[in-house]
Amino acid sequence: MGIGEDQVQGTSDTVEYDSLFHLLQLLADQAPLRSFDEPLARARAEGAEPAHIALLERARALALDVQEGFARGRQRAAGLSELVDLAKELALPHDLDALLHLVARRSRLLLGLDTAWVSVRDPGQGWFAVCASDGHTAPFARAYPHPAHEGAGNAAIARGGPFWTPDYLADDRFAHHGGADDMVRAEGLRALVAVPLRCAENESTLGVLYVAHRTVRSFSPCEISLMSSLADLTAAAIARTRRLDRVRREVGELEFVTSRAMEFGSSAHRLLDVQSRLTDLALRGVPPHELAERAAAELGGALIIRDAGGAVLASVGDFPDVTDVELERGALDAHAARAPIASAAGLWFCPAMAGDEILGTLVVAPREAVASGQEPMMRVLAQPVSVLLRMHGGAALTEHRLRDELFHELLGGSTLSADRLSDRARWLGIDLAAPYVVVVARPQGGGAREQAARWAAGHVRRHAGLRLADGDGVVMLLPGGDPAAAAGQARDQLTAVLGRPVSVGAAGPATGPSAVAATHREARRCLDAVVALGDNGGIGSPRELGFLGLLLAEQPDAAAFISATVGPLLDYDAHQATALVATLEAYFGTGGSPTRAAEILHVHANTVSRRLERITELLGPGWQEPVRAVEVQLALRLHRARHAIRDRGVRKAASATRPRPHA
Repeated sequence: MGIGEDQVQGTSDTVEYDSLFHLLQLLADQAPLRSFDEPLARARAEGAEPAHIALLERARALALDVQEGFARGRQRAAGLSELVDLAKELALPHDLDALLHLVARRSRLLLGLDTAWVSVRDPGQGWFAVCASDGHTAPFARAYPHPAHEGAGNAAIARGGPFWTPDYLADDRFAHHGGADDMVRAEGLRALVAVPLRCAENESTLGVLYVAHRTVRSFSPCEISLMSSLADLTAAAIARTRRLDRVRREVGELEFVTSRAMEFGSSAHRLLDVQSRLTDLALRGVPPHELAERAAAELGGALIIRDAGGAVLASVGDFPDVTDVELERGALDAHAARAPIASAAGLWFCPAMAGDEILGTLVVAPREAVASGQEPMMRVLAQPVSVLLRMHGGAALTEHRLRDELFHELLGGSTLSADRLSDRARWLGIDLAAPYVVVVARPQGGGAREQAARWAAGHVRRHAGLRLADGDGVVMLLPGGDPAAAAGQARDQLTAVLGRPVSVGAAGPATGPSAVAATHREARRCLDAVVALGDNGGIGSPRELGFLGLLLAEQPDAAAFISATVGPLLDYDAHQATALVATLEAYFGTGGSPTRAAEILHVHANTVSRRLERITELLGPGWQEPVRAVEVQLALRLHRARHAIRDRGVRKAASATRPRPHA
């Protein structure tokens, strides 16, 4: 039975509807994309009409568009879900480095690309540096600095939003940077998205977030939107993390300050308690040894209390081997600094003061290294020690002032009589009727007057003498009859204490109060001569300076000069009946020629040579050196002149007593 035209038309419509419904069913089932080709392929295979084929092609295209829309919706939903999860993670506390690494990893996974990195701006330099990366990155990408005005990041910053390129190296819409381009080439990157990280509070740019792929590709609006949202979350997290870091630092600083304040308060309370207890003991008049024991217990070590003159008033504990010079030097340094100081030997010296007056010194040998709290403890302990020294040393301080006043009057020419000055000196334990010397010491370079004065105070206290400050040095009156020995001792000790050369002049011996000023002037002239001769650290006395000392002496003593210079020759000639003096005069008179001296003396040249050898034995081997030779010749001339004057006086006396003839 044949089929009519209406039936054919109906059958054709039914086929079209079935094909269309099939496409709708595939769309509803979210079938794979290749499934949408099956209805069209079957229609062609069955020889469907062209109109039917065209209708199916159009329906297939629309179905694929709808499917793609569904896929984009799912992708966006998945991206938003990822953003929500990331927002939760970013809300947790992180340090900045961990935060940036988290963002780099999640941004790479969000778009399914090959690599991602984050550049952060250096606030001080204006440069960007890669601080975190994920995926395969070139070794130099980490912490790589690049300028803010070049690269895709700069294009994103200038735009104020995302900048993307399907092929980075081929894109000429931005200024390329050599280092960044090298990194892209090393990684084989092509497509790239750069999104600025902008702070919403002040609209500043914190950095740039990058994601990149190794193939050329375009980026959908959904992907760009997701990257923009991720950049906003990242910028907010960075700002929050920096605020938290700043808050943590401030809290840490506050905790440190609070801790230090509590420690200081506790330490100050203890120091105040110790000072109060020990000051009470000092006011009660306890012996110095008892106070020293209490102080040593607080410090945890051995302790010595010395007065201003260096005398040891109390000693507690075992001290290491240390010389008096080291103790004296440490005390003087502490007095000059007016603060506790440590010596090279590990001892600590702390001055005991009342205002600007130095009353004594605490010398501490700690059992262990001095902690930060022990130095304030030394200062605190010095106060009750000062009270004790003031109470026990009031009479001594008065005596020191009286001694200074007496010496000032002796040097300046007092209006008091010699007997009155002698009485005051005896009351202070000084016998001006006994021989004494005056020593003037001056450190090289100056600037050590106080240290030298304090050393001199202890030195004259040990030797029962007097002292006063003298310009940059000190002047001392010391018992004894050898000015050179006193000068040498003062020079050696003061040089060791100060650690610098000290020049010293001395004169004497002298007796009586009226001779002090003259002896002082003579000592000063000797010191000036030593300095003028350039002998820094030398000593000068009339005997040490030879004929120069004879000229500088207040009352030149020619006999002493002759005796000190050629006395051994005179004594030898007197006892052995020899002619060494005459031989020496002839030797100098002929310009140092033994042969010509022998002719003048009418003896053999060998005799002169033997006499010169004897002279060398008596005067020493250096008598022919230029300076010594001049002194020897001067002494010989003075001896001959004194001898001639004495002989002439004897002849005059004999002529006066001889009876005159009568006219």
